[in-house]
Amino acid sequence: MMQTTESKRMDTSIEGRRIFVVEDESVITMLLQDMLEELNCEVVSLASRFQDALDKAKTLSFEVAILDVNLNGQRTFPIAEALTERGLPFIFATGYGAAAVPETFRDAPVLQKPFRLADLERAVRNALAAPRNA
Repeated sequence: MMQTTESKRMDTSIEGRRIFVVEDESVITMLLQDMLEELNCEVVSLASRFQDALDKAKTLSFEVAILDVNLNGQRTFPIAEALTERGLPFIFATGYGAAAVPETFRDAPVLQKPFRLADLERAVRNALAAPRNA
């Protein structure tokens, strides 16, 4: 049975998904790019600076964002708010676990650093499955 494009986007398959990565550590950025490529996702853009990330979060076309919680000493929660306003799912990446995420965003998947491929895949699937406001 063939899936239509519309029904394919309703499920949590991650192949071909467009991902926006916000991360200030180049080694982690490269790791994420490699892992997402292995999962057949497309990294549409990268941001390592807060204002660049915020601007892209407000205008860029993508399906899921991965946000480092602490970006060069600045929290990325305003970026998460911008994504929420657009109805776009996101994942928080942090070495501090879910405790680093405020109550407002407790429903967002948290990718605990260090992470494995299976952790990343699960987080992307969970982000796509999460209910969100458009």
